[in-house]
Amino acid sequence: MNVYLQSNLFTLNQTEDTIIALATPSGVGAISVIRLSGDDAINIVSKHFQSKFGSKDLTKVKSHTIHLGNIIDNNRIIDEVLVSVFKNPHSYTGENVVEINCHGSVYIQQEILQLFLKNGCRMATNGEYTLRAFTNGKLDLSQAEAVADLIASDSKASHQIALQQMRGGFSSEIEYLRHELLNFASLIELELDFSEEDVEFADRDEFNTLVNKISNVLKRLIDSFALGNVFKNGIPVAIVGEPNVGKSTLLNVLLNEEKAIVSNIAGTTRDAIEDEISINGVTFRFIDTAGIRDTQDVVESIGIKKTYEKIEQAQLVIQLLNAENFDKKLYADEITSLKNKYPNKKIVTLLNKSDLLTGRETNQLNNNNSNLILLSAKNKIGISKLTNQLTDLVNIGVLSNNQNIVSNSRHFESLTNALTSIKEVQKGIDNNLSSDLIAIDIRQALFHLGEITGAVTTDDLLGNIFANFCIGK
Repeated sequence: MNVYLQSNLFTLNQTEDTIIALATPSGVGAISVIRLSGDDAINIVSKHFQSKFGSKDLTKVKSHTIHLGNIIDNNRIIDEVLVSVFKNPHSYTGENVVEINCHGSVYIQQEILQLFLKNGCRMATNGEYTLRAFTNGKLDLSQAEAVADLIASDSKASHQIALQQMRGGFSSEIEYLRHELLNFASLIELELDFSEEDVEFADRDEFNTLVNKISNVLKRLIDSFALGNVFKNGIPVAIVGEPNVGKSTLLNVLLNEEKAIVSNIAGTTRDAIEDEISINGVTFRFIDTAGIRDTQDVVESIGIKKTYEKIEQAQLVIQLLNAENFDKKLYADEITSLKNKYPNKKIVTLLNKSDLLTGRETNQLNNNNSNLILLSAKNKIGISKLTNQLTDLVNIGVLSNNQNIVSNSRHFESLTNALTSIKEVQKGIDNNLSSDLIAIDIRQALFHLGEITGAVTTDDLLGNIFANFCIGK
């Protein structure tokens, strides 16, 4: 593993220290967990631990055991605690790790932290525990990043993607490609050593097959980013339509709270209002927009301009029509107009205030517009049909078959760069270029694949990744 830790955040000397930090959020709670990691972690805690069951030396207990006792400072008892002991290399960081479960008083937390800071520990920096897990080979870099994504996950979809990545599914696929390419790279390099003898060690047909295979896998992973990114950050859904069609009412019903002002006065919403909610395990970010109409009001015009901007940014669009003035042709024209303006957008069309329609009108619409959802936001009718259609439009099937999905923008960039290099390799093969020129592009592809798992790293890369972690993880 080619790792350099000489940034302002981490140094090689620092990795030899015993670190300590709260592993639970700061503040008052029932229980707090304080985590130590380093060669001296067990020894340091043992000196200030008094077992409830006679004399006990924590350095001599078995790994993965829990012990009840008191943390003491000289003869003063700070708190009754449970101490968990994990001996290297079978721990999260690969070092000796001790976790102290104490009562959640801020005073107790600080007393224990200060006690161990005075006796050989230093405070951990952001992400330093996971950094040590990475440097000690417990996780590769993509798995380490998945830890942060798992902590930040707020929906079933984002949780599942992070968990799949943390288990190593994604990195295994990348390492397999890298291993296959590395084997051929070795043969290409060998050809360079015997260049004067004009021999070929790498079968060009097999190499061509491999390059095609790698290209296809990279394209699939790159294409998955569009889905993975919205699963991770929430799928933006713009609610659009004319004024007083019920957009704000629909937003409030979907969120189950009075988020937007509802009024009979046209043009009440003049700015985009948005909030998130999880539906069937997927986070949607609904955006209530200003009603679209011709207006001379300067402020309302700015709001309408924003509406079009939000439509451009949205993954899905909810088009809301008004059932108060029943007109089939008008509905058809409005639906067609929006689809023609945004041909690449997934649009769900709703006819709101459908409770005002007659039975005959309802039947006409159901017969002629199979994709039109009849809705009464005020009476909460048709909401489940809407939410089902929204999740149907999102390809959540890939989550159930354990397919690797890219949700990290750094991985997306490295995959894109690797594909560019692989395409250059393909050109070299097609044009029968010399081995030395092909070898340059192979090295570049290997470099970009190695960036993903951490086989290749830089100071700034590690600093940027782990600085975004919370302290204690």
